Amino acid sequence: MSPVYALDRYYLALTLLVTVGYQLLGFAIAWTLQFDKITDFTGGSNFFFLALLTLLAGNTFHARNIVATVLVMVWAVRIAGFLLFRVLKMGSDSRFDEIRSHFWKFLGFWIGQIIWIWTVSLPLTILNSPAISDLNNGGSNPKFGTSRDIAGIVLWALGFAVESIADAQKYQYKSSNAIPKGQPTNKGLWRWSRHPPYFGEIMCWWGIWILCLSPTTDGKLSSPSSAAQYGAIMSPIFTVILLMFGSGIPTAEKPTAKKFYLRSIRANASQEDSMAWDNYKEYLRQTSILLPIPPVIYRPIPSFIKKSFLFDFPIYQFDETSDGAAAAEEAAGTQ
Repeated sequence: MSPVYALDRYYLALTLLVTVGYQLLGFAIAWTLQFDKITDFTGGSNFFFLALLTLLAGNTFHARNIVATVLVMVWAVRIAGFLLFRVLKMGSDSRFDEIRSHFWKFLGFWIGQIIWIWTVSLPLTILNSPAISDLNNGGSNPKFGTSRDIAGIVLWALGFAVESIADAQKYQYKSSNAIPKGQPTNKGLWRWSRHPPYFGEIMCWWGIWILCLSPTTDGKLSSPSSAAQYGAIMSPIFTVILLMFGSGIPTAEKPTAKKFYLRSIRANASQEDSMAWDNYKEYLRQTSILLPIPPVIYRPIPSFIKKSFLFDFPIYQFDETSDGAAAAEEAAGTQ
């Protein structure tokens, strides 16, 4: 059978329409029922459906296409399953408390999810499309096992392991109360990085893009098709931008610091609580924000290197003078 030519040769419109339809259906259910049970699951499962859809529609089951599709589907099943399990155990997701009852704000989140899914799926979408994989119409399929194939798979595997282990460790620590009150999560991979799942996810999508690129770097494609594959670098770049400057690190760093700061200054704080902020600052000094680095190596690194080359940018810093005063005032107003 021949590949399905749907709307365009790169499956860009097809995957966008499917993503928009699926996410808007999820939004309609979540808004109507006012709950968070399916929000993250809808995002993760959408990756799975796009991967399977483009492979079947492309109908060119080259080894590279199958491997790349399976890797994305495995990643999607894990993240969708883990996030669904977590929200079912917790009952709700506090990230949506301020927007769940506001139609346009809540819809805005789902529109952002559409952009995230479609953009990050681009390397696989384009690889599975007729423009790249239909050998009878200008496609290319260099023998599987190129240096880029191997590098991409290894990078994905390392990232997947880091992301999976870190999520499992943090859930286990929280559920078993393995971390004492007033202490940050400083065990396992979290001792080497403050955000190991984000680091793992970034590695996964750089690996997928590198794996999908071989038809251009080791084969023969037209200039537009090669440009499309190179342009799919927006997938890992968007992942980096989103996690470092969007809904990832920025939404965790200052709120976490604020929690420890307020615990330490509250009236009648126990001795353990009064040390919470000092303990957290020590954790910041010895724990890399993203790249996993042993504390014994990270701690003596000069501050200006940490805040530039090691990504611990000033925008993540909780300032005791300004942020602390605002946090204390807010806390006093809610009492």
